[in-house]
Amino acid sequence: METHQHSPDSSSEECTVLEAPPGKNACPQHTGKVAELYCSACECALCEDCVPEHEEHPQVPLSQALEQHHSSLQERLGAVQNRLPQISDALSFVKEILQQLTNQRASIEEDIQSSFEDLHKQLDVRKSVLLMELEVTYGLKQKVLQVQVDSLLRGEGDIMASCTQTEEALAAEACVASLQVKQELQERLGELAGLGLPCQPEENDQLDLLMETDGLRKSIHNLGTIVTTSAVASQSEAMGAGLEQCIVGHPASVTIVTRDKSGGACKSGNAILSAEVFTPDGSIVDGEILDHKNGTYEFVYTVPKEGDFSLALRLYDQHIKGSPFKLTVNRVLDADVEVSPSTTTATNSAAYATPSTGSSEGAKRRGKSPGQKKKGSKRASSALGTPRRKTQNPIEDDLIFRIGTKGRNKGEFTNLQGVAASSSGRILIADSNNQCVQIFSNDGEFKSRFGMRGRSPGQLQRPTGVAVHPCGDIIIADYDNKWVSIFSSEGKYKAKLGSGRLMGPKGVSVDQEGHVIVVDNKACTVFIFQLTGKLVTKFGSRGNGDKQFAGPHFAAVNKNNEIIVTDFHNHSVKVFTPEGELVLKFGSNGEGNGQFNAPTGVAVDVNGNIIVADWGNSRIQVFDGSGSFLSYINTSADPLYGPQGLALTSDGNVVVADSGNHCFKVYRYLQ
Repeated sequence: METHQHSPDSSSEECTVLEAPPGKNACPQHTGKVAELYCSACECALCEDCVPEHEEHPQVPLSQALEQHHSSLQERLGAVQNRLPQISDALSFVKEILQQLTNQRASIEEDIQSSFEDLHKQLDVRKSVLLMELEVTYGLKQKVLQVQVDSLLRGEGDIMASCTQTEEALAAEACVASLQVKQELQERLGELAGLGLPCQPEENDQLDLLMETDGLRKSIHNLGTIVTTSAVASQSEAMGAGLEQCIVGHPASVTIVTRDKSGGACKSGNAILSAEVFTPDGSIVDGEILDHKNGTYEFVYTVPKEGDFSLALRLYDQHIKGSPFKLTVNRVLDADVEVSPSTTTATNSAAYATPSTGSSEGAKRRGKSPGQKKKGSKRASSALGTPRRKTQNPIEDDLIFRIGTKGRNKGEFTNLQGVAASSSGRILIADSNNQCVQIFSNDGEFKSRFGMRGRSPGQLQRPTGVAVHPCGDIIIADYDNKWVSIFSSEGKYKAKLGSGRLMGPKGVSVDQEGHVIVVDNKACTVFIFQLTGKLVTKFGSRGNGDKQFAGPHFAAVNKNNEIIVTDFHNHSVKVFTPEGELVLKFGSNGEGNGQFNAPTGVAVDVNGNIIVADWGNSRIQVFDGSGSFLSYINTSADPLYGPQGLALTSDGNVVVADSGNHCFKVYRYLQ
C-alpha cells in the first residue's frame, strides 16, 4: 500500500469525503455530493450541504419524493391519455363537418353556376325575342311606307313624262297632225290632274325601346344571398314554460336562443334547428319551429296525451345546452278550469304569428282539453278519438295488416312521415329519422330502401314527404336540407329542386300535368315546380285567412287538378285552383264529426272523396268533394297514435303512417 505524506500545513486529523457516483442522485448545487432528501416547499433535492439552508422546510426522503412524483406523473399521463378518444371523436366530427361544409360549398357553387346560366339563357331568349319583334315591327311599317314611296314615284314619273310631251307638242309647229296629239295630251293631263296620290304619310317613324333596367339592375345587384350563422350547439340554450310541463291538447312554447362559440347572442336566423318530443318508448310528437330571424326561435308543440315526455333540441345535429329536457304533460280535469293566457294565448300567437288579444274568452276557448266532450257534439266512444260503434261508421273499413317497429333495420322505422303509393303496386315510406325511404309491395313485403344521411345533393337529412311521378321518378321533400330531391325508381339520385327557395318542405305531390307540388311548412307557402326545377307559381303566406296557412303539412290533387292542403295549426283543409285561388275550405278545431285537431295526411279517391288523417284526434275521416263529413275509417282494433301521411294504394286500400307507433297500417277502404 502506498504511504501518503502530509504537508506541513495539513491537519493531524484526516477528513473523509463522500463522493457520489457520476450522475446518480447527484446534487445539482454541490458537485460530487449525493442528494438523499427532498424539500417539499422548494421542490428540490438536497444533499448534506444543502440541508442547513432548508432546516425550517418540510423534508422527506428523496426516494419517497421520487415515488410520489412518479405516481403523480403516471396519473396525469393516464388522465391525458384518456382524452385521446374524446379528441379523436371530436376530430372525426369536426372533419365530417368540414367535409360537409366543403360539399355544401361545391353544391352551392353548382347552384350559382346553374342559376346564372339559366338567367343568361333567359336573357338571350329575351334578346332574340326583342330583336325578332323589332324586325317584324320594322318590316310592317317599312312595307307601308315603301308602297307609298313607290306609288308617289310612279305618279311623279307619269306627270313629268306627260309634262315633257306636252311642252314638246307646244313647241312644235301647229298642224293637223299635232291637233290629234294635243287632244290626247289634254285628256292625259286631265287624268293626271285628278290622280289621287297618297301625299300624306301613311305610317310614322317611331321605333323606340322601352327597357326598364333600373329595377332589374337592382334585383340583379341583390340577387342571391349566402346564408349562414355562427351559432354553435354547446353555447345555445332554451327557455320557456314548455320546457317543463304542458297541458294535453294545448300548444306549448319553447324559446331557443342561439349563441356563437364565445357565448355572444347571434342576431340572424336561418340556423338549422330540429326539435323532437318523444315518449320513453320512442313515440314522436309533431311540432313547428318558427324562425324569428333575429337569432331566436320558437318551438310550438302539442301533446295528445298525458305522461312523461322528453324534448330534444338539436342545432346542426348536436344537442344544445340541457338537451334532452324532461317534460311533464298533464290533463285538465275540470272543464271550467281556465288556462292562463301565458300558457295558451301567448303560445297560440307564436304558432299563428298574429297578435294575441289576451282575452279570457279566448283563453277559455283554447283551454278545452281534447279528451273532454263538448256539449251538443256527438263523438264515438274510443281512446284517442277512434270510433268503436259500427253504427257511426257506415263504411266497413278494417285493418288488413301493419308493418314495422321502432328501429333502424329493414322494415323498422323511427318517426315515419310521408307515404306514397305507385300505380305499379308499391308503397313508399319516408322514414324521417332514419334518413331513408323504404319501399314495400301492396301486400307489405319489403322490397328495398335507399338514402344516406347528409347535407350534400343525393343525401337525405330529414325526409318528410314522398311522391311518385308518372315517369316513375321518386320525389322526396327533405325538411332539413330545404330542398326536394328526385331519385329514379331504383333509388339513384338525379337532381334537386327548390334549393334557395324552400325553407322547410314537408309534403310533396304531383298534379295532372306532372308538376311537383311542394308544401313548405316553414314558409307557409305552396310551391309548384316543373320537374326540371323551374318555378311555375306559388301561393300562400303565414296567417289564418282563407288563402293563408299556419304550418301546412301535406297535399293531394283531385281529378280537376285542384290542390288539397291540410292546414295543421288552423285545423282545416283547403282546396285551391292551380293558380292559388281558394275553391273550398272545411273543418274547425274540435273532436266532433268533420272537426280536426291538427290535420296531416290527405288523399283523394276516384270519386273525389277526401280522406284526412286527423293527427291530434288520432283518427282518419272521410269527406265528400264538397267537404261534407261522410264517415270514419274504423281503426279501433289497433288505435292510431299521431297519424301522418296517407295514400290510396293501387288496389284501393288506405295506407297511413302511424308515426307514434313506428309502423304503417293498411286498411280496407270501400269506395
